Amino acid sequence: MAMNRVRRMALKALSFPFDLKKNYKLHRKIIIAGHPYIKSLYNLLDKKIMVSDREIPVRIFKPKECKGFKVLLFFHGGGWVTGNIDSYSNICANMANQTGYTVVSVDYRLAPEHPFPAGLQDCYHVARTIYLDNTLFESVPEEIILIGDSAGGNLAAVVSLMARDLGEFMPKKQILIYPATYYDHSENSPYPSIKENGTGYIMTSQRISDYMELYVSKEERMNPYVAPLLSDDLSNQPKTLIITAEYDPLRDEGEAYGMLLKKYGNTVKITRIKDALHGFLSLPKYSDYVIKCYKIMNRFLNEEI
Repeated sequence: MAMNRVRRMALKALSFPFDLKKNYKLHRKIIIAGHPYIKSLYNLLDKKIMVSDREIPVRIFKPKECKGFKVLLFFHGGGWVTGNIDSYSNICANMANQTGYTVVSVDYRLAPEHPFPAGLQDCYHVARTIYLDNTLFESVPEEIILIGDSAGGNLAAVVSLMARDLGEFMPKKQILIYPATYYDHSENSPYPSIKENGTGYIMTSQRISDYMELYVSKEERMNPYVAPLLSDDLSNQPKTLIITAEYDPLRDEGEAYGMLLKKYGNTVKITRIKDALHGFLSLPKYSDYVIKCYKIMNRFLNEEI
């Protein structure tokens, strides 16, 4: 689908070079400043999940119209380096109201201060705790669904793989929104969208590569828990919804992951939102892209397992 010339020029202007590796702390502040929230406006609760002697913060968003005790366990995006439960509070509040699910957002540790697998371990531990202790949210495992966007989509996919490998619990459904699933986002990537959409669409392939470099060492980059597309066994995974964006560098690897899940016998739905960019979930709730996304999600959430 051809993009409007004026919009294309505006996006190109916004896709300015940014030395993420040197300025990731500044980038964190910019993201938080750009997503202000007023805590008193939301029906939310801050809680701590304990692991050994350390606390993992989570924020709980109750919908205005609650559908029982169903839970969306949410892992935020930000390249494993930026983002937190504050910068995603508007998104999660809207997600709760749009779906009728209670959203539990995980404030996992960020790289480079805490490189792989620290953030992943936090996400897995919170998921394990919630799945095994139904007194926390009065929910049963069948009503707890993993969800994440971008790097958070990667974390959701990998938590499902870890859950199967470790045998401690198993999600029934997962929603991966424009997920990162591969390790190489340079010109050597086998996925055309890295080249087609790698410049001029705000999220660049160079920035994704910088995030990856901050997150994980080169020696560990081909670990399936970093790049789940490299897994040699994707059997016994949850029923999966993958939502991608047309003008996203990560589009093709996200869709490739869905196809590979299907190859291993899993039930998968893949939907590409036309004309959308990476990160569209952070747009105002009245955006056509956001509205379309929640229509797709709600159909998937309402399907029987």
